[in-house]
Amino acid sequence: MPTSLKDTTTLHNGVEMPWFGLGVFKVKEGSEVIESVKSAIKNGYKSIDTAAIYQNEEGVGQGIREAGVPREELFITSKVWNSDQGYESTLKAYETSLKKLGLDYLDLYLIHWPGKTKYKETWKALEKLYKDGRVRAIGVSNFKVHHLEDLLKDAEIKPMVNQVEYHPHLSQRELLAFCQKEGIQLEAWSPLKQGQLLNDPVITEVAAKYGKSAAQVILRWDLQNKVVTIPKSIKEQRIIENADIFDFELSLEDMEKIDGLNKDERVGSDPDDMSYGFSE
Repeated sequence: MPTSLKDTTTLHNGVEMPWFGLGVFKVKEGSEVIESVKSAIKNGYKSIDTAAIYQNEEGVGQGIREAGVPREELFITSKVWNSDQGYESTLKAYETSLKKLGLDYLDLYLIHWPGKTKYKETWKALEKLYKDGRVRAIGVSNFKVHHLEDLLKDAEIKPMVNQVEYHPHLSQRELLAFCQKEGIQLEAWSPLKQGQLLNDPVITEVAAKYGKSAAQVILRWDLQNKVVTIPKSIKEQRIIENADIFDFELSLEDMEKIDGLNKDERVGSDPDDMSYGFSE
C-alpha cells in the first residue's frame, strides 16, 4: 500500500508510475495551469496528466520548467485526441504535444477515447512510438472491457494503463477485475465526481471517523482499490490536502460501505456513445 507521494506502481513493462498525481482537465492555459503545476511539483507531486484537447500543454510545460525539478524525476502523461486518431495523424499529434510541452519524451501516452473504427490503427502508432523509445509507456483511456478485448486480439503490446472515470458512484468492478487480470493498471479520472460526492452522508461519516475530509477518504479508497488517481485542483491548499492521504488506512468495513454507493452513474460521456471530435 502506498505510504507517500513518491510511491509507485510498476507497470507491466517495468516502468514505475506514481500512484498519485495532478490532473489538469479544465485548468485554463496560461498562469492558472502554470501555477497549478508548479504548486503540485513544489509540494512533492511527481505525476502530471494533461491531453491535447485540454489546450494547456504549453502551460504545463512551462510549469514543469519553472518548477526546476529534473525531468527524469517526473512522470508526464498526454493523450491523442479523437480527430487525430489514425496511424500517421497520431504520430503527428504526438510530435505536436511534445513540442507544446517542450519535452523530448513522454512517460505515458494514451488514446483518449476509443471511438468506433480507428483505435487499432491509432494503437499501432503508439506501439511504434514505444518501440522507437519515444515514450516510456503507452495505454488507453475510457476503454470498456469489450474495447480492450477487441484491441488485445491484434495488439503486439498490451496497454500498460487504462484511465477511466472512476469514483464511488461508478466503481467499474468488472473493468477493474479485467484490467488486474490482464496486468493493465487502472487509473481514475474525475475521482471526486467533479465534487458531487463531497457531501455524501456515508462518505462524510467515514471522513469524520478518521479526522479526514470527504475528498481524502475517496482518494484513499482509490488507492486501496489499487487504482492510480489524479485529482484536479488549482488551489495550492487543496493540492496539498488532496495528497495528505498516506497517513491512514480505511478499514475493510469502511471500504465496503463506500463500495455500496455504486450506482453505475457517470458524470462524463459513456465511451460507447462518445462521438465528439471523431473524424470517422
